[in-house]
Amino acid sequence: MAQLRSVSSQRTIKLVYYSCNSPSSSRSLVAATAAATNNGKCNQKRALHTTAAALSGKAALLSSTSNSSSVYALDVLNGLRHQQRRQLQLSQSPFLCSNVGVGARSLHSAVNDQQQAEVALAEATEDNRRAGGGKQGQCESKSAQPNAGDQPQRDPLDVSFNDPIAAFKSKTTWELVRAYMVYMICSSEKLVEHNMKLMKAAKNLLGKKLFTALMKATFYGHFVAGEDQIKIIPTLERLRSFGVKPILDYSVEEDITQEEAEKREVESSVSSAEDNVKDAGALPQYHVDKSFADRRYKVSSARTYFYLNEATCERNMETFIKCLEAVSGATFGTGITAIKLTALGRPQLLLQLSEVIMRTRKYMEALVGGQGNVLTHHKTIKDLEQYYAGIGDNKDVQTFLKNVTSDKEGILHLFPWSGIVDEDSQLSDTFRVPDPITGQMRRLISQISPKEEEMFRNMIRRLNTIVKTAAELDVRIMIDAEQTYFQPAISRITLEMMRKYNKEKAIVFNTYQCYLREAYHEVVTDLEQAKRQNFYFGAKLVRGAYMDQERARASALGYADPVNPNYEATTDMYHKTLAECLRRIKVLKDVGDDARKIGIMVASHNEDTVRFAIENMKSIGISPEDKVICFGQLLGMCDYITFPLGQAGYSAYKYIPYGPVEEVLPYLSRRAQENKGVLKKIKKEKRLLAAEIRRRLFRGQLFYKPKGNYVPI
Repeated sequence: MAQLRSVSSQRTIKLVYYSCNSPSSSRSLVAATAAATNNGKCNQKRALHTTAAALSGKAALLSSTSNSSSVYALDVLNGLRHQQRRQLQLSQSPFLCSNVGVGARSLHSAVNDQQQAEVALAEATEDNRRAGGGKQGQCESKSAQPNAGDQPQRDPLDVSFNDPIAAFKSKTTWELVRAYMVYMICSSEKLVEHNMKLMKAAKNLLGKKLFTALMKATFYGHFVAGEDQIKIIPTLERLRSFGVKPILDYSVEEDITQEEAEKREVESSVSSAEDNVKDAGALPQYHVDKSFADRRYKVSSARTYFYLNEATCERNMETFIKCLEAVSGATFGTGITAIKLTALGRPQLLLQLSEVIMRTRKYMEALVGGQGNVLTHHKTIKDLEQYYAGIGDNKDVQTFLKNVTSDKEGILHLFPWSGIVDEDSQLSDTFRVPDPITGQMRRLISQISPKEEEMFRNMIRRLNTIVKTAAELDVRIMIDAEQTYFQPAISRITLEMMRKYNKEKAIVFNTYQCYLREAYHEVVTDLEQAKRQNFYFGAKLVRGAYMDQERARASALGYADPVNPNYEATTDMYHKTLAECLRRIKVLKDVGDDARKIGIMVASHNEDTVRFAIENMKSIGISPEDKVICFGQLLGMCDYITFPLGQAGYSAYKYIPYGPVEEVLPYLSRRAQENKGVLKKIKKEKRLLAAEIRRRLFRGQLFYKPKGNYVPI
C-alpha cells in the first residue's frame, strides 16, 4: 500500500510538473480552481481533493526545482487555506446544508493535503537555507525587480483622446469592424427601442446554437467578456497586457414581467407586522409604492435584483465570491468586484434602516438646530446632557447616552452603529431615542418581527463573508449605489464595513451618485468619519443611474426632488466633490501621512471629467504612482479613454460583465439603450474606429494581432 501511495504521489507530481512548465501554467491552475468551485454537489469532495492535491503537489515539486520555491509554495498554501475556509463556510450555511457530510469529508481530505504541502514548504525553506542565505536573498531581490529589458511600456497621453492607434491597439481588425457595426445599430432608435423583442424573435427563429453564434459575433462579443470564469481569462489577460485592470460582474439577470417584479417588490418591502406608513413621524419616501415597485422603470444603466427568498440571497453571495476568486486568480490582486446590497437581503430591511437614519437626523435637528448628518453638528455628550437636563435622573436616558458613539471632537453617531456589522445585534433594541420632554424612549424604526431580525443578521453575515474573502484574496469590493430610498442604509453599512476592514488599505469602496443634490455633503461627512475613526476611505464617483425614476417618484409621492436641476449642475457637483477629495489627498501628502488613506475611482464616460481629474492631479502633485486615483469605464464603451490611460501608466479599469448568452440578454438590452442616450460619444467612437480601420487597410495590417507589453499600475 505504501508503494502504491508513493506511485500515486509521483504521478501527481509529474502531472503538476508538466503543467508548471507549460506557458499557460498559471492559467491552468486558475482554471482548475474555478472548475473545482463550479462542480456539482456530487463532485464537491473530488473537486476539492483534486485542487488541494494539485496545490500541494506543486509546492512539493517546487521545493526541488526552484531556489525561490519557499516563497511560491507559501502562495500555494494560502490558496489552499482559502479553499478550505470556503468549504467550511459552505458547510456552515443554513441554506446550503444538504451536503454537509460531503463538505466535512472534503475538508478533512484537504487538511491532509495541506499538511503535506506544509512539509514541502518547510523542506523548501531548509534547502534554500543550506544553499546559502546570501543567494536566497539575491534571488528574492532579483525576482522582485524586473530586468532593465523587461520594464513595462509607457506611452505619452493625448488628453484630447483623439488617437485611434492608442485607443484600439488592443483590438483585432475584426473586433473593430464588429464594434463599428454595433454602434451603427445603437444609432437606430427603432432598433434599440425594440431590441429585446428582436433578440427573442431571433432566438425563436434561429434556434439556440445559431442565435448564440450570432450574439457572440455582435452584441455579446462586444459588451460581454465570456460565459464563465474560465472563458473570460483570455480577455482579462489581454486587458492586463495593455495596462487595464478588471471590475468583474456576473451579469446574469432575471427576465421577469412587470407584474411579477411589482408583486415581488411589494411582498418583500412590507413588514409582516404591517406597513406603518401612517405612523407618526413616518417618511413616505422610505415606504414601497406599487406605482414604482418595478425598480427597472426608467433605468437603463443599472442592474436590478428582486428579492425571492433567503436561499436566492445565499446563491447571490456565492456568485459574488466566485467573482472575487476569478478576478484574484487572473489579475494578481489588482482587480475589483462590484456588488449590490439588494442582492443579499430583503429590501424592506434597507427601507426601514434608511428611514431610521433620516428620522435620526430630523430628531437631532429638532434637538440642537441646524441640518445634516449627526456628525456635522459637532455636539458633545455634555451638550446632550444639557438638552435632557429637564427630564431629571432617568435610567433609560443615561443608558442611551452611554451608547452614543463619540470621540474628543464630539458625537459621531447617536447609536452604536458598529452593531450593524455585529451579526447578533437587534434592530428593535438599538434604534430608540429619549423624548426630550417626557424622557420616555421612542422607537425610530417601524415594527420588525423576530424573523425579519434574523433576515437582517443573515444579510450582514453574507456581506461580512464577501468582504472577508476579498481581504484574504487582496481584491477590492465596490458596493454599488442604488435608489435614494435604499441609499442611507447602504452607505451606513458600507462605512461600517470600511471601519472594520479598511484598517491597513482600502478594501471596501462606497459609491456616490453626483446627480444628487447632497452628494458633496455626504462625501465630506464620510471623509470626516474616516479621518476621525482612522480607517482608509474608498469612493467610486459616478453621475448616477436612477435620475428619471427618482424625479418621477418624488413628484408622485410629494417629497423634495433629490436630483440636481440639470446636467451642468451634476457635472459641477462631480467636479466639486472630486476636487475636495484631491485636496484632502494633497493634505495627507504634505504632512507626511499615507496618501492612500483616500482612494477615489473616477467612474465616468465623460472625457471632460477625466481631463479635469488628470489636470488637477498634475496641478497639486499627485502622480499615477501614488495609486490614489483610478479611472473606470464599461467594457465595450469609451475604449478611446480607458486604453490610452492604462498605456500611459494611469490606473485604468474596465467593468467586465460575464455570463451565459441567453441569461445576459437583459444586460445587453440595457447597454443598447444606454448607447442610444449618448449618441455624441458614439459619434466620436465611430469616427475613431473608422480611422483605425482605414489605417490598417491602407498599411496592409488587416490581420494585426494585438500584443501588449504594458503592466497595470
